Amino acid sequence: MEAEQVTEKILAEANAEAEKIKSEAEQKQTEEQAKLDEQLAEYKKRTKDLIEKAAKDEKSHILAATKMALAKQFLAEKRKILDEVFATALKQLQNLPDEQYRNLMTKLMLESTETGEEQVIIDKNEKRIDQQLIDKVNEQLSPDKKGNLKLSEVKEEIGGGFILRRDKIKTNVTFDILLNKARNDLEIELAKQLFEN
Repeated sequence: MEAEQVTEKILAEANAEAEKIKSEAEQKQTEEQAKLDEQLAEYKKRTKDLIEKAAKDEKSHILAATKMALAKQFLAEKRKILDEVFATALKQLQNLPDEQYRNLMTKLMLESTETGEEQVIIDKNEKRIDQQLIDKVNEQLSPDKKGNLKLSEVKEEIGGGFILRRDKIKTNVTFDILLNKARNDLEIELAKQLFEN
């Protein structure tokens, strides 16, 4: 499964869940509005002049408080759902079959390589990215790149993916970074949808 397909699947699941949460929030707001209307009718029975002023103030205050509470609840639910979705996505990436994983890493290296002379830093437990895979990437690099990638002797705890290092410049292509970027993009999209309505 390509990173783009995984990202599309993640975005589709998160958008569906966001729509569900938005619908529940709208229903709760409707219920709160009904309760508020009931309170206002009761106040009007007592004193018309007093209630007209109090109703405006009370309604504005309760609606503002309700909207704030619903927004907080929506954000908390969204974070919880996104945490679950992206934890699942990370496991799926880490557990890709060997061939799919190597194909994905090859594609990402080809896209991320600047000069073709970088060192490839991998996770301490990484077994599927080896010099053979890097040699394959070197063969596929465009002619303007040197095709001189090498597996670094330095290994780090990065979880999955890799880091390309050339002198002091590092290009981080770890799963954490890829998923965080996808999550940020998704959160921006969800925020746009929330505030459009």
